[in-house]
Amino acid sequence: HNASKMHLSLSRAKLTVFFLFAIGISGTTAAFAPPSKSIPGSFHHRVASITQKSAEKNDLFSEKEAVESTADGIPRGGANINKPPPKLPSLSTYRKFALPCLGLWVAQPLLSLIDTSFVGLSGDKATSAQQLAALGPATTFIDGSVYLFAFLNVATTNIYSTARAQQGEQSDKAESVVRTASRVALRSGIGLLLFLLAFARPLLSLYIGHEVENTPGLLDSAVDYVNIRALSMPTSLLLGVVQAACLGAKDSVTPLIAIVYSTVVNVIGDFLLVNRLGMGLRGAAIATTLAQWASTAALLGPARKRLVRDRSLGLWKKPEAKSDTVSAKTFLGFAAPVLTLIMGKLAAFGFMTHSAAAVPGQPTPLASHQIILSLFFFASPFMEVISQTAQTFIPGYLAPVSDHISKRKDMDPNYDPTQDSIVKPWNRAAIDVGNSLLKIGFSVGVVIASLAGMVPAFLGGLLTSDTTVQEAAKPLAKYLFAGAFLTAPVAVSEGILLAKRELKYLASIYLISTALLPSALVRVKMIGGNVEQVWACFAVFQLFRASCFGGKIWLPSLLRKIKGMLTASKNKPAME
Repeated sequence: HNASKMHLSLSRAKLTVFFLFAIGISGTTAAFAPPSKSIPGSFHHRVASITQKSAEKNDLFSEKEAVESTADGIPRGGANINKPPPKLPSLSTYRKFALPCLGLWVAQPLLSLIDTSFVGLSGDKATSAQQLAALGPATTFIDGSVYLFAFLNVATTNIYSTARAQQGEQSDKAESVVRTASRVALRSGIGLLLFLLAFARPLLSLYIGHEVENTPGLLDSAVDYVNIRALSMPTSLLLGVVQAACLGAKDSVTPLIAIVYSTVVNVIGDFLLVNRLGMGLRGAAIATTLAQWASTAALLGPARKRLVRDRSLGLWKKPEAKSDTVSAKTFLGFAAPVLTLIMGKLAAFGFMTHSAAAVPGQPTPLASHQIILSLFFFASPFMEVISQTAQTFIPGYLAPVSDHISKRKDMDPNYDPTQDSIVKPWNRAAIDVGNSLLKIGFSVGVVIASLAGMVPAFLGGLLTSDTTVQEAAKPLAKYLFAGAFLTAPVAVSEGILLAKRELKYLASIYLISTALLPSALVRVKMIGGNVEQVWACFAVFQLFRASCFGGKIWLPSLLRKIKGMLTASKNKPAME
């Protein structure tokens, strides 16, 4: 009895520490947010101030141009290709954008990680392991459903930032992107809600597999979690595109309002419903759903003021069509190839969970897989935020060039952009931005991957009270490190290719990797392999993507340099 009381007190102490940690994250991100009374305009004033100081120092723009321009010196009417490209963003500029943006990327995996921790530390050891085993496929399934529509977010950021660079922030085209994206997201969310309520059980049964399905109560618990979380799908997708539009406007501060609300509501809800009332997975699902509703409600008001002049997102009534309006057809036409990327990632994590569920000795293998997967999803945003930074900053250099080349080709079919002296400095600037972001990505990747790998290796008790699950997770730490570190070059390269709109190439690589990884995982399942082999396959999958994406961007330049060095070495003896 005394041992049981000690175990309960330790669990509560750990929960209290985690509660304070999560509140600390909220406080940190909130520190970047401006006072509430100045949210609509404060970002503009700060950016104008930064731009004006840069102009005074470098004598690139007049004082009037500096005050009237938006971020990075691009005037409200769009960039002028005949002028030198805007000054390259400094490390401070990246930091001011990326740190608040990190809060947005961490939010979704943080909610799942909070659920994993509260569920894993509540109840006795047997209940903890079983509920973690149910939470694994449930969170992968529901987060995968949301992630399937992440192509809407990618399209919103890319199209909106390009429209701003071409025609200015207050243009009809830029505002129509926001309205179209919001309308498509809300309607897609309603459709996803109805789909999940109707087909959650048969799909989860197929997804989990017959071996684990026979574990008493596991499938029922997973279905309950998914059905409750499904109620937040419309607001979750709407929140995603509104945040994406803010990021396209280089405003990563305003969306932090939503993150603070969601984190606080989720932690308090899990603490009360899971830990105090003992509602298990149902309590965790209710807390997360309430958190997502609260975050969407908190963001919509400030975002409407920030993104559209009439403060209407046109969610139900389609606004009057104008010459520069971006239709749903145009929007989805860009987004469709991106969907291939999303489905490739979903297939990877889906097959990994399916293979882990087939490992003998359940529920321990699936529970350990869930811990590593939650840690990977929590670590990935630290690298993905650099991809978002590339998608936001690089179009400012590429979009004016694209317009210029298109106009010149209309006038002269024989026009060669590689010989155009106007185009070269803009392209060079875009490459320099990509190189600097890659260096940042490697630095961040080493630190974050090391910290993530330390948790299962030395601090497994933070996420589960079951010592058997802790021991099963330890060997997976090295694969977690490899997968998380390789996410850095993958994310940065992917962001650059998305900014350059190399969609066909990205889609082709994901089609190839999506065919190879599941084949390897099915082989692991057939030979009765373990969870280590599942995560080893994932590390190789990450290495393959990093090589393909990075090679597409930097290999041609590297080969040219090598060729130039060889040519120079051959010519040197001849001259002597």
